[in-house]
Amino acid sequence: MEEVKQRIDALRKNIEDWNYQYYVLAQPTISDFDFDGQLKELEKLEAGHPEYYDPHSPTQRVGNDINRNFVQVEHLYPMLSLSNTYSEGEITDFYNRVKKALNEDFEIVCELKYDGTSISLLYENGALQRAITRGDGTRGDDVTANIRTIKSIPLRLHGDNYPPLFEIRGEILLPWKAFNQLNEERAETGEALFANPRNAAAGSLKTLNPQMVAQRKLDSYLYYLLGDNLPCDGHYENLEAARTWGFKISDAMRKCRTLEEVFAFINYWNTERKNLPVATDGIVLKVNSIKQQLNLGWTAKSPRWAIAYKFQAESAETRLNSVDFQVGRTGTITPVANLEPVLLSGTIVKRASLHNADIIESLDLHIGDLCYVEKGGEIIPKITGVNKEARFMMGPKVKFIKKCPACKTALVREPDEAAWYCPNAAGCEPQIKGMIEHFVSRKAMNINAGEETVETFYTAGLIKNVADLYELKMEDIFRLERWGEKSAVNFIESIQLSKQIPYDRVLYALGIHFVGETVAKRLAKAFPSMDELMRATAEQLIAVEEIGERIAGSVRTYFANENNRELIERLRLHGLQLSLGEEVLAGRTDVLQGKTFVISGVFTEHSRDEYKELIEKNGGKNTGSVSAKTDFILAGENMGPAKLEKGEKLGIQIISEREFLEMILKP
Repeated sequence: MEEVKQRIDALRKNIEDWNYQYYVLAQPTISDFDFDGQLKELEKLEAGHPEYYDPHSPTQRVGNDINRNFVQVEHLYPMLSLSNTYSEGEITDFYNRVKKALNEDFEIVCELKYDGTSISLLYENGALQRAITRGDGTRGDDVTANIRTIKSIPLRLHGDNYPPLFEIRGEILLPWKAFNQLNEERAETGEALFANPRNAAAGSLKTLNPQMVAQRKLDSYLYYLLGDNLPCDGHYENLEAARTWGFKISDAMRKCRTLEEVFAFINYWNTERKNLPVATDGIVLKVNSIKQQLNLGWTAKSPRWAIAYKFQAESAETRLNSVDFQVGRTGTITPVANLEPVLLSGTIVKRASLHNADIIESLDLHIGDLCYVEKGGEIIPKITGVNKEARFMMGPKVKFIKKCPACKTALVREPDEAAWYCPNAAGCEPQIKGMIEHFVSRKAMNINAGEETVETFYTAGLIKNVADLYELKMEDIFRLERWGEKSAVNFIESIQLSKQIPYDRVLYALGIHFVGETVAKRLAKAFPSMDELMRATAEQLIAVEEIGERIAGSVRTYFANENNRELIERLRLHGLQLSLGEEVLAGRTDVLQGKTFVISGVFTEHSRDEYKELIEKNGGKNTGSVSAKTDFILAGENMGPAKLEKGEKLGIQIISEREFLEMILKP
């Protein structure tokens, strides 16, 4: 048994080291394939020996699906906010106040102000004990279970020179790449998009399901150490020590001794920050010496030894003319402000997002108000405030609607959700048309019809759901305005060709809430026919990789609806592919399960597309660029030198056509 314990301890240490090298240092030293193998070995050993359970084990980072309401916890030290400044003159005033108050030499540490959500982490004897949000500054929410899923936050510290008890504060962030991917997935499933990474990070951190948080790919930067036994008097030096303990500390810190150095730092990052992988919105200036910080003290709201300089967001002032409430294909209601046209960030802005009912209420908007509109890191412009001093002959207050603007059905709101939606999917015109538009789209059924065509057919009474598309006749189309023989023939041909679209894309085309392309592929693989999927229990659905309670519930709700089941039967009668073909099933293997390939060069035995198909048929994954997550590079003639160089540098195995074919043909 002692050998098992030693192996478990060794695996835990190695995996935490590899996590640190990958997520904090961005210098991976092991392939994903090998890492996964070590992690699976640890999971198996821990499952077989529960007496060695450790809440800080790297296997616990994935989170579980138990929902818990957050507990309010009091901070050891109040989490005060910083005073904000927006000009060099105000920075000069701050610098001179510090200089006068101290009357001795001092250093200013300049840091990037990351645009995420604040967190306080408590460590005792080198282990993470508790993670608390800012809350009201005195008390915050205990989100420890969610924080444990973030791989750049150490569960156990490196070395042994850290204080026995200390607190470290920082920012939880969603990198731009993960943010864009998350919004693409939400768009596919008909969910409201996050306005910016800050909102997405905050929303993710307050999700009650740690398993879902683990999938969001959150990151962190830590920037403030507190405690009684810190290594140094210098704030900068303490953070450098924290870096050696395994914390992710920004490289963009600088100690400055003059105002000129401070302004040089600000001017550099005002431009360069746009190249960072995460969102920033300013610079934080802190007196370096902790003794000097104590001498300077605090006001009731903020420290006198620190200040935040906020980068100027691109903003404009314009009048609110009206508010529209749009209905998405899944019923989500989105409020959009109609504005007097104004130039912002080089484009004319006429509309701006109001996001949801809570934001409308907080803004206290009235029709006719002069509004402040910003476009800084947002997908679309947003209203950030109202010039209340400019009000005269004030119009009616903007209130979120109670009924669907299209079908007048009472709106509903799910617990813990900000959005309201219309539940009348079968009888709400925008939802019906939106579902048809989704069904015919290129990634779904690839039918030669766009928004205008769907509108024409719907208005003419030719289609009321997606099954009606397959009952359209040439004579129906000919009588429509601006439809000639050629366009009608092309449309009917695309309808016929769509009957060959594979089952997983048909499933995606149905537009089931939360079922995007990737989820549809996973469901199709797990349930090779629509009939099997319709019969699947919640437990069977959740057992599929990346399928949680929310997706499982949505799938079950969709197929429990009699109208949807009738629709499936009509599509079946029209010849759509509602199961994986026998030839697909016969040729599928798991030989390449968990392995990621990059294909480069010219091949003789098969085309690049054929190799991609072979990789997927055998359980592997294709990707276009070489990274630490790549397991193999399938190399043909004239392979790209950049990929070759990067592959060799990362130690990725480079295989030939022959070696690949032998790999998938092994018994």
